[in-house]
Amino acid sequence: MIDPSLLRDNPEPLIASLAARGAERSLVDQAVTADDHRRQAIAHFEEARAEQNILGKAVAQASGDEKAALVANAKELAQRVKDAQAALTEAEEAAKKALWALPNIVIEGVPAGGADNFHTIKTVGHQPSFSFPALDHIEIAQRHGAIDMGRGAKVSGSRFYFLTGMGALLENALMQHGLQTAVAAGFTPVIPPTLVRPEVMAGTGFLGEHASEVYYLPNDDLYLTGTSEVALAGFHADEIVDLSLGPLRYVGMSTCYRREAGSHGKDVTGIIRVHQFQKLEMFSYVSPADAEAEHEKLLGWQEQMLGDLGLHYRVIDVAAGDLGSSAARKYDIEAWIPSQGTFRELTSTSNCTTYQARRLNVRHRPEADGPTEAVATLNGTLATTRWIVALLETHQQEDGTVVIPEVLRPYMGGHERMGSVGETR
Repeated sequence: MIDPSLLRDNPEPLIASLAARGAERSLVDQAVTADDHRRQAIAHFEEARAEQNILGKAVAQASGDEKAALVANAKELAQRVKDAQAALTEAEEAAKKALWALPNIVIEGVPAGGADNFHTIKTVGHQPSFSFPALDHIEIAQRHGAIDMGRGAKVSGSRFYFLTGMGALLENALMQHGLQTAVAAGFTPVIPPTLVRPEVMAGTGFLGEHASEVYYLPNDDLYLTGTSEVALAGFHADEIVDLSLGPLRYVGMSTCYRREAGSHGKDVTGIIRVHQFQKLEMFSYVSPADAEAEHEKLLGWQEQMLGDLGLHYRVIDVAAGDLGSSAARKYDIEAWIPSQGTFRELTSTSNCTTYQARRLNVRHRPEADGPTEAVATLNGTLATTRWIVALLETHQQEDGTVVIPEVLRPYMGGHERMGSVGETR
């Protein structure tokens, strides 16, 4: 959530941010009204409690008929206090709901507008070209027994798949190379839970506009995560962390789940949009003053990965209206997909400033004996199953083989090219 003091003291940046996102100013008005009602409810409750305390002392000193009258008044006042407390609880819940409905304030320089209003920061490498009819990733994978969409659908339904043989090895190689890259950069590796409590899912901002994409288990009141970001954000919930030696960096590897609600008709062929996938996610806790610098570092590690894999890509500054509610700025890296003749998002990194930390109550102490403040949180994907699409299509050869990037070969039995290892029949 945003800093509540902004509503009362300086709402203009929030109003400007909402305009850049294409959101309604009424969200601010509703939050201000709800906060006013909350403060009024606090005043009424405290006034009634003070009156109750004074009356309690008077009862203790009185006797006879006077005491009987005061006791009767005390009973009436006790009910007023009870009613005021109930009204306060209701007002606090309404104020929290209104405050949590506000998206994060975008960072200055983020382009305004919707999905098509992004800014291209840079384009790296050369667009792949072929002297032969290029195949798409599913045609290539089927040729080598690497992906089985038919059996995935038979077992689990549409948008599920099996990675087999070289496909399974390739995904594992991506994760392992990404993991080694992260560890070398100082990240602590984590294998987190993939089921989380509602307060953790809500704390990261995934139960707002993205709620329809999340799998929920009502009998257990738990959510399946679509990224390790969720569990890693909750890792230090309700804690005061030590940032005196620099950022706390974690890299989480997990299976992820998304409904892909609303994506019917989009990328239905292959493994670009699927319900289950592997993902390696970087997550940083930093001082708010260091958040933008950390964001650039996360982007740098992502670019290092794509460079290692020999992919042609571009980096874009995502427009405000295409940001999730938690992100103040997001960079997407999109790789060239030859069969589609366009760039497709492979990875992103978001600066969530103090938005998630305020919700999850993660703080640090800037000075040893000073007060605490909310930390900033950032996240960025370092590898995921979707990358296989770009790898297969970019490195396909005229003889039907696929050149395996050199950095992945140690994790694939030393193979230099994709063959039919363990092909399913």
